[in-house]
Amino acid sequence: MRDSFRTRLGFILAAAGSAVGLGNIWGFPTQVANHGGAAFLMVYLVVVVILAIPALYTELSIGHQAQANPVAALGKLAQRPHRVGAGLGKSVGLLNVGGAVLMLSFYHIIAGWMLAHALGSLALAMQWPEAHLALTTSSLWRDLVFVAVFLVGTGTIVVRGVSNGIEVWSRRLMPLLVVLLVVLIGYIAMQPGAGAGFARYLQPSFAGFSDPNLVVAAMGQAFFSLSIGLGGMMIYGSYLDRNANIGQLAVSVAALDTLIAFLAGLLIIPALYVAMGQGMQVSENGQLIGEAQLIFNVLPELFERMGAAGPWLGFFFFMLLSIAALTSTISLAEVPIAYLLESRQHSRRRATTLVIAVIAVFALALVIWFVPLFAWTVAYVTKFQLPLSGLFYFIVLGWLWSRSNKLKEKAREQWRFRLLFWHLRLVCPLLLLWVFVDVAFAG
Repeated sequence: MRDSFRTRLGFILAAAGSAVGLGNIWGFPTQVANHGGAAFLMVYLVVVVILAIPALYTELSIGHQAQANPVAALGKLAQRPHRVGAGLGKSVGLLNVGGAVLMLSFYHIIAGWMLAHALGSLALAMQWPEAHLALTTSSLWRDLVFVAVFLVGTGTIVVRGVSNGIEVWSRRLMPLLVVLLVVLIGYIAMQPGAGAGFARYLQPSFAGFSDPNLVVAAMGQAFFSLSIGLGGMMIYGSYLDRNANIGQLAVSVAALDTLIAFLAGLLIIPALYVAMGQGMQVSENGQLIGEAQLIFNVLPELFERMGAAGPWLGFFFFMLLSIAALTSTISLAEVPIAYLLESRQHSRRRATTLVIAVIAVFALALVIWFVPLFAWTVAYVTKFQLPLSGLFYFIVLGWLWSRSNKLKEKAREQWRFRLLFWHLRLVCPLLLLWVFVDVAFAG
């Protein structure tokens, strides 16, 4: 008997945890700041409705109907015409399994950096400067140790299964993540200069709507923010009860993910303006600094300037990022684990051990040959595999999946479902293709 989620809330927290990752906390805020502030936010909310929620609904529906891992699910539902679709579906499913392993290899490295910086901030708070320096300075031993620590954390949760592992820990970690976000927002809001950051983030600027890259940037962020394209949501959908309302669940997960991304903006953008008020360099070529430079240079320096409270602020901030990373790794790890469980008949313990071992090997290669491999691996997964897999999911739902396609059946009876079906069949693939072309070839 397949494992499953015990409660609706448990699924929502686990799926939102899968979606909420480092991109929400460092990617979304700087996208907002660099694409017109509130103008981006407004367009983003529209795009969530017209592209991100349909994409999430599509991936969840495929897993829910097939009740299987991505290889079996896509092979089963993409059987038209003849066996060509089934073979293509299985091939994309295998790419999902491989892509999940690749993403987990570099994600665990980044997650290890976050955990190391959290403990480094704690060491500074405890007045252990040597430990602080060792933990926050890049080195081979540090990266290997913390990748191993994070791999153990991921493996310890997923080996316990869906209901006793992923669901239980998602119910613990997600509320903690939100509490940490709110506490950090409250502290930053009291610092000089934060008001200008809130204004940049929340006050609409009509000039921002003239940005030619605004819409495609919002579509890219909305799609990638919900962790679509590697089978994580598909396998979660397969663990749902047969009577689950996929549409309502997709909206709930997207709403929680969007809320957390919005809260991250309330933290990061004001923090950048606080740093600017202290004379720190927070922009390059008219754009606010984002991603790795923001996380590992600007904000740590800002925390160090905040006196005795600074190291504790840094500790809570990097723990927030570590939790966000962990909620994502446990969902992605379930993709190859479910494949080994169902297609290779391994026990969960053996499947978990094999998957963690393979991820460790790939992560070790990325750490040792960081310069030639790391950026290429990240680009391949995020710029190519995610959007192309997501595009294939739309094709499966709209064109290849005929038997037991509930949306298609409802579309024959009611015009509103007919509109939704054609939106998923034509509009969403074209929008996603636009994102892919822009990100892969122009970005």
